[in-house]
Amino acid sequence: MHPLEKFIYCPICGSKHFVVDTVSSKKCEDCGFIFYMNQSTATAAFILNEKNELLVERRGVDPGKGTLDLPGGFVNLNETAEEGLKREIEEETGLKISSVEYMFNLPNIYPYGGINVHTLDLFYRCRIEGDVTLKAGDDAADCFWMPLSEIKTEEFGLDSIREAVRRFVASRQVFF
Repeated sequence: MHPLEKFIYCPICGSKHFVVDTVSSKKCEDCGFIFYMNQSTATAAFILNEKNELLVERRGVDPGKGTLDLPGGFVNLNETAEEGLKREIEEETGLKISSVEYMFNLPNIYPYGGINVHTLDLFYRCRIEGDVTLKAGDDAADCFWMPLSEIKTEEFGLDSIREAVRRFVASRQVFF
């Protein structure tokens, strides 16, 4: 299914002659407007504590409700990826981030509302500042520290997160 299949009418003139133009666009055959659907930007964080445990969450919403996840989420309009990551971590865990270091990125497909949202997920190593009392919030049902030796990548519900965790654990990226 084309990611824009559910978008039937031209948002400018209302024409029903709104057809697939490229892999990421639809074009109105009446007014000529072209709508591009680019990947959404999402972030995720690898946060280790002094015991070499990784901060993980249990997803409270679909997709993947009940599975494990890393803190992070979608970047809002007019935010940098780092600002969005810090905001998401605070919303989901109550923690404040003191430093952010980019690691790598992976494409992903995030099913939401009957649409497959294509994302580019940016992965970071982060350090926390101050109090490390965790408080799950937003779309995280729970958050907790997990020893790296106990991580099972198949318990992570989103494809890109699962692959990123696999890479992280395999390389033992310890930065404390």
